[in-house]
Amino acid sequence: MTESHQDRRARGVAAFASQFDLPEGEVVAFMDNMLGPCMAEEAQRANAAAWTDDALSMRDRSLVVIASLVTQGGVEPRLRGHLQWAIRNGVTRAELDALMAMLAVYVGYPKASTGMQLLREELGPGEGEAGDAR
Repeated sequence: MTESHQDRRARGVAAFASQFDLPEGEVVAFMDNMLGPCMAEEAQRANAAAWTDDALSMRDRSLVVIASLVTQGGVEPRLRGHLQWAIRNGVTRAELDALMAMLAVYVGYPKASTGMQLLREELGPGEGEAGDAR
């Protein structure tokens, strides 16, 4: 059975609602404002397949996306949101710290250190670090 464009878009909107922590009814306007209507529409349709099948858990998807964004570099605004969403998807702070350290080996220190800096800005210092508010 072929999925309709409306059904696919609705699944994408639901995924973005989770990502942006917005009611589904606010996603389209939010994304239109952020990306423009044409790009927002494409993102909503593409997001349906990327985030809603059963092959990977939301936690695993978050780790993959964060690693990809750190590897790309220059996408810090997107990385910030995905760091927050990863926590809501069950990724721990310790796992994110370990991910950044591993990425330093494979993609280089400059990109991984930028990722770690954004992680600290978004979630604060890691457990046991000076300034840890937990």
